[in-house]
Amino acid sequence: MSRRFRTDTAVRPLGDGRYAARIDPGWWIERGPNGGYVAALVLRAMSTAVADPLRPARSLTVHYLRPPHEGDAEVAVAVERTGRTLTNVSARLEQDGRLLAIALAAFADARPGPEFSDAPMPLVPGPDEVAVLPEPPITIPMRARYDSRFAIGPLPFSGAGEAESGGWIRLTPGEADGEVVDEHVLAAFTDAWIPAVFSKVVGRLGVPTVDLTIHFRNPGVVVPADQFCLTRFHTRSAAEGFLEEDGEIWSPYGLLLAQSRQLAVVLSG
Repeated sequence: MSRRFRTDTAVRPLGDGRYAARIDPGWWIERGPNGGYVAALVLRAMSTAVADPLRPARSLTVHYLRPPHEGDAEVAVAVERTGRTLTNVSARLEQDGRLLAIALAAFADARPGPEFSDAPMPLVPGPDEVAVLPEPPITIPMRARYDSRFAIGPLPFSGAGEAESGGWIRLTPGEADGEVVDEHVLAAFTDAWIPAVFSKVVGRLGVPTVDLTIHFRNPGVVVPADQFCLTRFHTRSAAEGFLEEDGEIWSPYGLLLAQSRQLAVVLSG
């Protein structure tokens, strides 16, 4: 049984709120690991520190300072406050004495209140009825970690009138046998898809993440990791070398699982 995702985001307590981790090159894009993978790894350390299955992560924000390299790293976690309903946690990802990322997360119990969703899942063909996400012109190791099926938006680099992209996604079979799509997997999914802006341009761009915020919705829902979730990402604004990307992820049954927003810097060519 393979559980590569859990292994590659695993942390080991060192004491005094510090956790050992290892940055694995299997999650590389061009110049370093994918931001969603880094978010999942940092969140794993934060979840371990909270250690309360009835108080799941509700939000996570990560600011990326510099890309990690392959090898050992540490996550320093501080539980800033624990109340009757909410626990606030901060974390710092460090490697070779350098600060790589800073994160804040909120973990909270379920509470009574109104329940509705004005974010219905788009009606698209099933994952077996659509094409696999087109391969990029360069080798990206992270692509092998996901099974992605293109279902929403124009083709990448087509110069279309809208910056929207999405489709079905799951961890590649064998990456997470017996696992479920929990908040760590969802954190990875929020930055695993091809950037939405690629559909609006015709030439290659780099769009490394500056910061990423994720809201986890319905964390009690159990989705086996071998099932597909549906993603949709869009960019409405790009100016002065920066753009935003908003994302939504639904369960295969149409329940909203996560919402995300990231700010990215645009690098030409």
